[in-house]
Order: sequence, then C-alpha cells, then structure tokens
Amino acid sequence: MTDAETLIAGCLTEAEFPELPNFYRGKVRDTYALDDGRSVFITTDRQSAFDQVLAAVPFKGQVLNQTARFWFDRTRGICPNHVIDDPDPNVAIVRRLEMLPVEMVVRSYLTGSTDTAIWPMYERGGRVLYGHAFPDGMKKNQRLDETILTPTTKGAAGAHDVPVTPADAVARGLVSQAQWDELAGKSLALFARGQEIAARNGLILVDTKYEFGVDGNGAVTLADEIHTPDSSRYWIAETYENRFAAGENPDSLDKEFLRLWVSERCDPYSEPIPEIPAETLMEFSGRYIALYERVTGRAFERPRAELPVKERIRAALARALPEYF
Repeated sequence: MTDAETLIAGCLTEAEFPELPNFYRGKVRDTYALDDGRSVFITTDRQSAFDQVLAAVPFKGQVLNQTARFWFDRTRGICPNHVIDDPDPNVAIVRRLEMLPVEMVVRSYLTGSTDTAIWPMYERGGRVLYGHAFPDGMKKNQRLDETILTPTTKGAAGAHDVPVTPADAVARGLVSQAQWDELAGKSLALFARGQEIAARNGLILVDTKYEFGVDGNGAVTLADEIHTPDSSRYWIAETYENRFAAGENPDSLDKEFLRLWVSERCDPYSEPIPEIPAETLMEFSGRYIALYERVTGRAFERPRAELPVKERIRAALARALPEYF
C-alpha cells in the first residue's frame, strides 16, 4: 500500500462504543445521548457531500472538531454554545438541546454548487432567492452588496435540505417571530466575527451555516459546529480578485474542492459518484489541515500512527466518563 492508502485505511469511519447509551449515526458524527442531559459527539473521518457519505479523509474528524472548538471559544460573547468538554481531539461532550428545525445559512458571495446554493439558482434564471432580489448580469463568485440570510429547513436523514424564506419559517411555525429575530441577529454577528478573524489570517469567510437549539431555560444556544471547512466556504484572499477577473474558481480551503471534483464527473443527484482516488483525498485532507493552521495560528498535531484512533478515543472516554466504562 502507498502511504496515502495506509492513512486512508486507518481513518476513523465508525465510533460505536456499546458501553455508551442511545447511539445515533449521522453522516459525519456518531453521537450518544447520556442519561444526565449531556451528549457525546464523536467526529469521524467520514466525508459527506450531496446528502451522502462519499469517502473517508485522513485527519478530517480531528480538524473539524478542533476547528469548531477554536471558534466556539471565540464567539461565546456573541452566543452561548453547547460545548462542555473535549476529552479527545475527535470528541466533544455537549449539553443536549431542543434543536430548532431551521439551518441559518449566511452568505456574502454569489457562489455554490448544491441545489440550495444561490449561484445554481441564479444561473437557472432565479432572481428572487430566499426572499432577496438579485439583478441581472451578476457573475459566479461575485461579492454581494450586503450579507444575506438564506435559511433552509433541516432535512431528515438522507433527505435534502429545503429552502425557506424568513416569513415562511415563522408562518409555518418552525420558529416564532421572536426566535427568528434572535437567530438572525446572532447569525449575522457570528458571521461578522468569523469574517474579521479570517481576514486577519488572509482568508475570506464566504458563507456558512449555523444550527441552534434551546436549553432547558429556553435560551437560544449555538450547536453542532461553527466555521469548519465542512460547514463554511473559505477562499484565499490574496488570489481572489485575479481569479474572479479571469472567470476562475477561487483558491479554496473547504469542502467545495471535493464537490467540484465530483460535479465535473457526474450529476451527483442522479448518477453514481465515481470512486475518489487516494491522491485526491490526500490533497483534500491537506486543504483542511491548512485551513485549521491558518485560522487558528496553531500547528496541526497529527495523531500517533501506532495507536488506532478508535482505541485512543475509547481510552479518553473511559477517563472522562468512568461511570460508563
């Protein structure tokens, strides 16, 4: 096996521990609902796009978990979040929330490649998107005049997210008007903080999504992840203008690299997705690590090769949750 194949073979593709209760498998995270109101989130190396799991990417789970923790720590003053502890690079112990059924997607550029992204909608002729009017003559990856909210309803497992306008979200009872107003204000403030920190590190935070829940006191609380390369689009600032002028896609450090690789080879919503070569997955991994290092200013610490990741996680969980092990 090549070095790349060895690393891919060692990816964390599942994190099922029979000692912990109430197991649930999402596209990327394996979670457990503990009996005391906490949950355990284990971020695996599974890579999802187009509403399905495509492959496993070396170190991806660690990058996501540690990037999210960096941002959770730096945005506590804007919105409380669900994190209690992170006993392992791939693990977060969090407060369990009643999740709100709206994903708050924030955008500053006309871009994207999925069905709910604004560029494909615009390219198909749409000029009123998520309740926002767009003029004719705009180009892909163009900066918007102002940051906008383009919420979606959260799709069930295996289902697509569905665009919704703010008025519809309230009219359908997904959230109250007061909740919408709070979600909108917090989302825009979180995004502004993210753009500020990204810009200091030579990056453009292009768009992102936030998920919120309410705690036992009814307080709106940030959950899931924040400003990770899975949930956000990041471009390298110094090359953006030249590449935009040339009609080229920006240099990116996010999931769009893999989305574009797939989209160039098939229609991912109606055709089988081809197997992704090991070299492509390693390049993808390198982009995620580069994003983590640029955003945080920290060197990424690769795990010890001789210790399987799942064994390391089990030991960390046993120390953090001895009542279960």
